[in-house]
Amino acid sequence: MILTWYGCDLRTGGIIEELPSLTPQGALTRRLGTSTSTSVALAMAGAPTDWEAATAPGRSLLVAVDTEIDRPIWAGIPLPREGGSAPEVTFSAATPEAYLDRRYTGTRIMVQQDQATVVTALMTEPLTQGPPFVMDAPPTGVLMDYQVQDSDDRTVLSVLEEISGAEGGPEWTIDVEWADAARTGFVLPVRVRPTIGVQAAAPEAVFDFPGCITSYSLAESYEAGKGATVVLARGDGEGAARLSSAPAVATALEAAGQPRYEYRFTPGAGLTDPDQLTAHAAKALGLMQTGSAVWTVQAAAAAAPRLGRDWSLGDTVQVSITHSPRHPVGAEVVARAWSWELEPGTDVLRPILVEED
Repeated sequence: MILTWYGCDLRTGGIIEELPSLTPQGALTRRLGTSTSTSVALAMAGAPTDWEAATAPGRSLLVAVDTEIDRPIWAGIPLPREGGSAPEVTFSAATPEAYLDRRYTGTRIMVQQDQATVVTALMTEPLTQGPPFVMDAPPTGVLMDYQVQDSDDRTVLSVLEEISGAEGGPEWTIDVEWADAARTGFVLPVRVRPTIGVQAAAPEAVFDFPGCITSYSLAESYEAGKGATVVLARGDGEGAARLSSAPAVATALEAAGQPRYEYRFTPGAGLTDPDQLTAHAAKALGLMQTGSAVWTVQAAAAAAPRLGRDWSLGDTVQVSITHSPRHPVGAEVVARAWSWELEPGTDVLRPILVEED
């Protein structure tokens, strides 16, 4: 996979320079609803004239475009930058979700508003004097209450993670797209949906072994934090003053003979509503009652279904195993892409796929 790198103005998304001598030093990664980061290096021998502005920490945006399909697939904000007598300058760049941890919500009080309306209201501050975010948040059809005070010092990222972590909460992610047909810059769509991506029972994107998959592993776990039949969400406070959710219990599973495993957690700072705590407990139980089953697939990027065209973050894909030591009679599984890693220099693509009930 060949990528073209651009250095852009973080406020406008406009391209400052193409960066042909920029190379990732680790995998490019993305995850649903949270930020990731990677290291990159810019060789001075091939750097363009305005490379400093194109990579300025906190003021620029790096964008990688897949040249075969002419689509941007990754964007990151350089934060630290270091160089001197070495022949290259190095950066660490974080995906745009990280910016939301540097902006605060202000006071927002919303009663019986659509989830998409709530998220859009919480994005008011980052949409002002921020990167080229554009909201892509059609109504979800689910109403909710939410309030936060400016004095709570809550970042937008922490609140969005809290809302998406509750039962029935919306999912969100930040993508990168061309801003116009002339390809002069980029925008960052903030997507909000009940479920991000396309969930098909028979996906067209198929990762096969033998085939485009060079290796894979299936990690199954019922460890603490990954498996439980009773979940309790705790709020802030101590002793008798500490609020709790109602216990979320996998009644049918326990009735069928599953031993009881308990899990208690605090979903976020500042939660004082028992109903919200109960929603978090229910969401956690839904994810944990049968434990986790995560497929880590390593594939040849050039031979695999094309990232950004055939599948994207949040989509379901099919894993088709003809035979292997773990699956001697084969396996056919539909799993959801919660994350991906790409090493373009070595043609390695690793979708992280989660089986969902």
